[in-house]
Amino acid sequence: MASTMISSNPVTNSSANSDRSKRKKKRKAASAEQYRQEEALKWRTESQQQIYSSKLIQALSQVQLNPSSPSAPRRGRAVREAADRALAVSARGRSRWSRAILTSRIKLKFRKQQNKHQQRQRIVSAVAAAGGSGRARKPRVSVLRLRGKSLPAVQRKVRLLGRLVPGCKKEPLPVILEEATDYIAALEMQVRAMSALAELLSGSNQAAGSAGSSS
Repeated sequence: MASTMISSNPVTNSSANSDRSKRKKKRKAASAEQYRQEEALKWRTESQQQIYSSKLIQALSQVQLNPSSPSAPRRGRAVREAADRALAVSARGRSRWSRAILTSRIKLKFRKQQNKHQQRQRIVSAVAAAGGSGRARKPRVSVLRLRGKSLPAVQRKVRLLGRLVPGCKKEPLPVILEEATDYIAALEMQVRAMSALAELLSGSNQAAGSAGSSS
């Protein structure tokens, strides 16, 4: 009888439910932290560097297919974009920054089309304003710029960090820090892979040059 009364007590049930929810949140937080640590360590393994190096070579070979095209971007920018895309592909889209890099090409194409349309509208409005009245309009000060100047120093740094990490411009601080940790580890692996590839290419060029001179 007493056990039935205890089990049907709403206060006891609510406290037990809150304890279970707290334990569940702790387990989720611990598993998320473990996953972040594993992801950060993943970029330091030799196998991951080899995977990225193979994807990087494939991406660079596609950049060199049409180097003389006038519509192609500059060589240095093209190499950087190819290296970043290979890095995002190696991450398999499991992070915000990798998904942002993979979708940046589509967004860039859409922005170019939108900018052309806006530019035409500005030209039409400028011509209409010049024909209607000779008064020059005063430049407007953006409200966002005024707000940005009044932000605290820490908040400005967080906003700057969010701009540096792809896909984290409007994310909260915990998400920015999590993505930045993984992104920095991936960039370090990128530097190691590209340095090893540069050394390999320079060594092969030297060997080819010495063989040609000896013949």
